Amino acid sequence: MSSPTGPTPGLPVRMPRPRQSGRHRRPEPVVAPEGAPALVLAVPGVPSAAIRSLAEEVVSIARSELPGLEAVIGYLDGDDATEYPTLGAVLARATALRTERYELAVAAGREVTAPEGPAAVVVPLLAGPDSALLRQIRQAVMDSGNTAELTDVLGPHPLLAEALHVRLSEAGLARADRARLFTVATAADGIILATVGGEEAVQAAGITGMLLAARLAVPVMAAALDQEGSIAAIAEQLRGAGAEQLALAPYLIGPELAEGLLDAAAKEAGCATAEALGAYPAIGKLVLSQYASALGISPQQGSPVH
Repeated sequence: MSSPTGPTPGLPVRMPRPRQSGRHRRPEPVVAPEGAPALVLAVPGVPSAAIRSLAEEVVSIARSELPGLEAVIGYLDGDDATEYPTLGAVLARATALRTERYELAVAAGREVTAPEGPAAVVVPLLAGPDSALLRQIRQAVMDSGNTAELTDVLGPHPLLAEALHVRLSEAGLARADRARLFTVATAADGIILATVGGEEAVQAAGITGMLLAARLAVPVMAAALDQEGSIAAIAEQLRGAGAEQLALAPYLIGPELAEGLLDAAAKEAGCATAEALGAYPAIGKLVLSQYASALGISPQQGSPVH
């Protein structure tokens, strides 16, 4: 029982919980740093409604990971008179917008410093290196007066191996999870990792291919869609090593893939194919990761890394 002046001696007293600190403390809200440059997604391929939708979804994923992020899309083969602005035009606009904001702040009497560093960070929407496409992107950056910083392509990376695994499982060509005790009748016992960009791209894809092979416990070998005979040679090599049922896994996001190229490769190899990576969530996360690395910030913290 309790007395009029408080609880009965000897009974536990409920006390307010102390505020958490240290590593168990609830993280601060994650937002983009004030004045951070724009993220410009450089999209290859001939623009279309489908490509724009894919690019917008990738940008949306990046924004969801870092609220407040200013992200726009520039097309390598765009047309500024249409809804597909060129990369060059987007970079020019990013530079002009930063100058305009600074001038407005000065006019409003705010104490601001003159903008420094890049006005934009350009992230190529490419899983692997493609010298021809990267040359176009670099040229656009140079033409912009070098007010932008260009990042590496998205791969190789373990998240891309995860995305490839998911696309194969969606096509019924691989088990979704090795730990599950069931089989897929159409599961492949040999994977051709198809890319574009020549030998450099094949070598880079091979690194992600090793990660995919570890996930699937089947051999994975990379080949170039844009090199005559590459797909057929790898298919023959896999079959020679004992693989009976092959599958084609595009190590491509989609816009950089010429129409009909994948179907022709699947026919050449005599196997089924999974879909391109597309706007798989990992793509948006890797785009943001490249942006954050270029600025020396952490998407988890939203502030400079010291």
